[in-house]
Amino acid sequence: MDSYDIMLYVSYALVGLGAVVSILLPLLKSLDNPKSLMKTGLGIVAIVVLFFISYSISTNEVLPKFEGEPFNLTPQMSQMVGGFLITTYILTIIAIVGIVITELSKAVK
Repeated sequence: MDSYDIMLYVSYALVGLGAVVSILLPLLKSLDNPKSLMKTGLGIVAIVVLFFISYSISTNEVLPKFEGEPFNLTPQMSQMVGGFLITTYILTIIAIVGIVITELSKAVK
């Protein structure tokens, strides 16, 4: 095992530690104010509902070239990927519209 592998594993560990800390510390801080925890929970529920709507409208079509090696894509996996893509598109559009509205309201003021 050379130094590249060691540094790669260290970076994986640091990214994992950063992800855990970035999730746990705000949750611990929000225990002081339960209303903020409720807003976070509602946001998560809204994103999950949006995903299930996106999942239900996505198709499970798989092209023949993706059925075999190296992809081994199944219809369920194809529908899951389609659901994630549609969710990403919707959230991106919402973010862009929010940015435009915010900038326009700042310009008017």
